[in-house]
Formats: sequence, structure tokens, C-alpha cells
Amino acid sequence: MLDRVAERAGASSGPLELMYRVDGTSDLTEETLDNLEGWRGSRPVRIGNGAADQLQLDIYGEAMDGVFLGDEHDVQIDYDGWLALCQTINWLCEHWDQPDAGIWETREGSQDFTYSRFQCWVALDRAIRLAQRHGRPADLTRWMSERNEIYNQIMKRGWNPKVGAFTQHHGTQVLDSSLLLMPLMGFIAPRDRRWLSTLKAIDRALVSDSLVYRYNPSVSPDGLHGREGTFSLCTFWYVDALARAGRLEDAVVTFEKMHTYANHLGLYSEEIGLTGEQLGNFPQAFSHLALISAAINLDSQLDHGAGHVDQVLARSR
Repeated sequence: MLDRVAERAGASSGPLELMYRVDGTSDLTEETLDNLEGWRGSRPVRIGNGAADQLQLDIYGEAMDGVFLGDEHDVQIDYDGWLALCQTINWLCEHWDQPDAGIWETREGSQDFTYSRFQCWVALDRAIRLAQRHGRPADLTRWMSERNEIYNQIMKRGWNPKVGAFTQHHGTQVLDSSLLLMPLMGFIAPRDRRWLSTLKAIDRALVSDSLVYRYNPSVSPDGLHGREGTFSLCTFWYVDALARAGRLEDAVVTFEKMHTYANHLGLYSEEIGLTGEQLGNFPQAFSHLALISAAINLDSQLDHGAGHVDQVLARSR
């Protein structure tokens, strides 16, 4: 895989493929199977994935954060891996400031998505910290300059003072629950006034009985037909954000209520429908990874506020 990264470092679409098959290749040409109606008539039925050809800049932050966390647990990359990583970060320095398809793989054209910019900041931040931690050769002056440029752009263009929130992309008033990761990944302090205001805006626009929608497709068309349910992944992100913001009672209530939507094995699908049914990919790894993260971080926040724990738990029941 590192060889593929090095080979593609100069490619306009990026040194990383957006997704890979289980055999390590990336041939994921999308086809529509018109002869199949899908589960409960949920056409179109597709194989492959058209998103494989999209530019999604957020993948660099997610990948680099994984490398960084692995390093913290003694899973260090070797010399060849470091060279490939540097090539990737140098490519990102040249290409972060462009529209992309975003984490939700929209089919209605590229935008300057705030989440993608934020994840580019994460990629540079983690690469800088790795280089400093181990004394590895790196163009730190350039990396730091680009990291600062991304941060300043998000604070100026990702923040919408009329809405009082960070918004989905530049020049819009649409909210996006992917931004719930901003305090978790260290971009903003969890009790910064801008973040607390953003969290309240998400409360109003994207939360329904403690469950969280990705965004509002009616005001931010994504090229997909029909309605969708709330996203389990986003609800668990919401739990984490509430806990970090000091809203422990809300976090506990949301977390415990979410447990009522699991199946008899405690598993979650990608979405939860209007009547509580499980929709989409099942079981979905993202949902359960977010569940684990939310549980760990909520437990940590409750431990820090030990004197308040019994009171919070009592109120939630």
C-alpha cells in the first residue's frame, strides 16, 4: 500500500485512493441493476461505488489521525512509510484549498466543505506532531504555514455569524453533523463560545428526540432521492460533543435512549427510520466505532465530574 501511495503522490486526484477493494485494488466501477427492486422497493440497486472516483479531501485527516494514534500505542511507521507520508502531506499542502465531494459523497457537485478543510488541518497537525515527536525530516515550516492557513480560513469562512455556527460549506447557512467531530479531534475547545453556539444550532436543526440527522437534504440537495433516517454514527458523535461541552445530563439521556434502538444483539444499522426501524447498512462498523468512542469519552467526563454523576444518572431514568 505504501508503494501505491508513493507512486500516486503526484496524481491530481491524490496519492491516496478514496476506497479500496478487499484485494487492495480500486476498481469499483458503479453499475445500476434495473432488474432488482431492492429491499422494500429501495431502488436503485447498485454494485460498485461511484464515489470511488470522487475527490474527498477528508480522507487525509482520518488516515493521518489513525497513523498518529497508532504511533501513540507503539505502532510506528518505518523509513519508507515516513517518506510516503511526507509525499502525501506535501501533496495536501498544494491541494487542500479546492472543492471536493465531502464525507457524505454528494452527487450534486463539489463544494468547499468545512469538514474537509477541518480534516486537512488534522492531517497536517498530526504529521507535524509525528515529525517533532521522533525528530523525523520534514518541511515543518511549510506544513505549519499551511496548517495555520486552513485554521484561519475555517474560522473566517466556515463560521457563519448570522447562523451563529460553523456551517456545512462556505457561503451557506446549512448545518452538518460531521462537524460534531471538531472538539473531539482538537480543532476547537469544547467550550469555546463558537462551538457551544454551533452545538445549540445543531440541537435546533438536526436533532429529533435525541437522534441526529446528517444534514437537511431539502436545503442542501445531495443528488439522492427519497428521505433518510437519522444517522447512528452522528448520534454517537453528538453524545461525545455534549459530554465534552459539559452537558452531561443531555449526553447520558441521549446515550441511553440510543440503546433502545439497537436490535436484540445490541447491533446498530446505519440509520434509524421515523418509526424506529433500522435502515441502511447493517451492522455498520462506523456506527459501532462511534458507539465505543462515545462510551469511553462519556465515562471519562462522568469520572471527572464524580460529584455530579449520581444526580445525572438519576435524572436520566
